[in-house]
Amino acid sequence: MAQKTALTVVHQALEKCFLVIEKQQSVWDSTLMECAPLLSSMSNLAEQLQACNNVDFKNSPFQEFPDLKHRLKYKLTQAMEINLEKLGEKMDALQRAQSRMSNQVVTCFQMYALHADTIGLTAVLERSSLNPSVADMLEWLQDIERFYRSQYFSKKILLQNINYDNLPHIQALPQSWNRVSEQMDQDLVRDTLLKVSFFMESHQGSEQSYGY
Repeated sequence: MAQKTALTVVHQALEKCFLVIEKQQSVWDSTLMECAPLLSSMSNLAEQLQACNNVDFKNSPFQEFPDLKHRLKYKLTQAMEINLEKLGEKMDALQRAQSRMSNQVVTCFQMYALHADTIGLTAVLERSSLNPSVADMLEWLQDIERFYRSQYFSKKILLQNINYDNLPHIQALPQSWNRVSEQMDQDLVRDTLLKVSFFMESHQGSEQSYGY
């Protein structure tokens, strides 16, 4: 009986963790969609600033406005700063989503560690046509946590390396951002949630008790 109770407690912790991941995945995906136009705008502004740097206003109809080039560069740079600030806000949202998932995974593993001896290795490895094993689900949670952590820090470093003296780098920002995403299996989370869908359905009603 003690083993069954301990296993139920761990299953509840796993269910709660996957519910949090499912919710935060939606936040993560919508935030990434909001980043796309900002990245595109940064690229376009960098292209305009590069063109402005290359133009010789002395041999153009604008030569009567000696401060025009400086004013254009300032305006473009300020627009890029506004976009960077907005991207920073999006990165904060990604960090919150990543942290919530990571913290829940840690809590789930702590709960398992607390009951591991009572459950025993055999029960941890048992799986059925409806339920993956506890070992499987814990491994998938580790993979998901690693995925989001890597994605967040890779994107953060990319934005931290922005330098207005390197405009080609900024122009290529959308492509660089996408390459970061392509380095890891983007279907990992979706496929994992699919694999635990029957497990989740068998625990219907828990979501309300968790407040998620």
